[in-house]
Amino acid sequence: MISFKQVCFSYEQEQPALIGIDLTIEAGEFVTIIGHNGSGKSTLAKHMNGLLQPSSGRVSVQGLCASEKENLWRIRQWIGMVFQNPDNQFVAPTVLDDVAFGLENLGVARKEMIERIEWALDQVEMWEYRDRQPHQLSGGQKQRVAVAGILAMKPKVIVLDESTAMLDPIGRQELLETMRKLHQEGITVVNITHYPDEALICDRLLVMNKGELFLQGTPQDVFKQISKLRSIQLDVPFVVELADRLRRKGVPLSVDIWKTDELVERLWNLL
Repeated sequence: MISFKQVCFSYEQEQPALIGIDLTIEAGEFVTIIGHNGSGKSTLAKHMNGLLQPSSGRVSVQGLCASEKENLWRIRQWIGMVFQNPDNQFVAPTVLDDVAFGLENLGVARKEMIERIEWALDQVEMWEYRDRQPHQLSGGQKQRVAVAGILAMKPKVIVLDESTAMLDPIGRQELLETMRKLHQEGITVVNITHYPDEALICDRLLVMNKGELFLQGTPQDVFKQISKLRSIQLDVPFVVELADRLRRKGVPLSVDIWKTDELVERLWNLL
C-alpha cells in the first residue's frame, strides 16, 4: 500500500528529520508508530499522502510516486489524515454538515452523499449526534466525527497523527475502539502516538528515534526489548513494566504477558 525507499527529509536549516527510511505498509495492516517528540514520527506520517516531499528517496502509494503532482489528488483520496487537535478540524456548524464537507468538495451526488454520511457516522457510533454543534461534543466524540469525515470519502488508509494526545482516558479509549473496528472492517490504519499502551492492539509497531527507524516488529517482539527501549528513554506499557520488575525481583513470570488480566491471572495462580 505504502512504500518508503531510502527516504530522507530535512526542514530548513535543521538537522535531518528522516534518515534513510525503508518501510512498507501492507493493505489491511494496523501499524502503530511511537517515539519521542522530534523523533520523526509525524514527519513520516505527512510523507504518506504528500503533505511533505522527501529531500531524497521515494515514497509511493499503490505504485504511484507521491512526489509527482499529478498523483497527489488520487493519493489524498486514498489516504485520509486525522490530526491532534479535534477543534481545529471542524469547518461546519453541525456534525452532519462537517462530514458532508469533504464529499461536497469531491462532487459526490446528493443521494450517495446522504448514504455515505449515515454510514460513516454509524461506523463511529455518532449518528445520533448528527444535528449537534461541535462545541457540544466531548473530545473523544469530536475525534470520532473527524474520523467519520475521512471515512465518508472512502479512503484505503486512515492515518491518525497523535489524535489521542489531547483526549482524556475515556476519549482515548473511544477512539482506540474506533480504530480497532475500522481495522476489522479491512481499512489500513496507521496510528502515530506517544502512548506505548496504544500499540498493544496493532499488528506491527515501529519505533522512531532521531529520524531513524530504530525498531520494528509485533508489539510483543518490540516490548520484549525493554533495555533497548530504555536506552532511548522510551517507556513500555505499564503491565509490561510491572511484570519485568517482578521478574527482576525473583517472581517466576514468563515474558509473554501483555494485558492486565493476564498478569492478574498468573499472579493469582502463583499465590
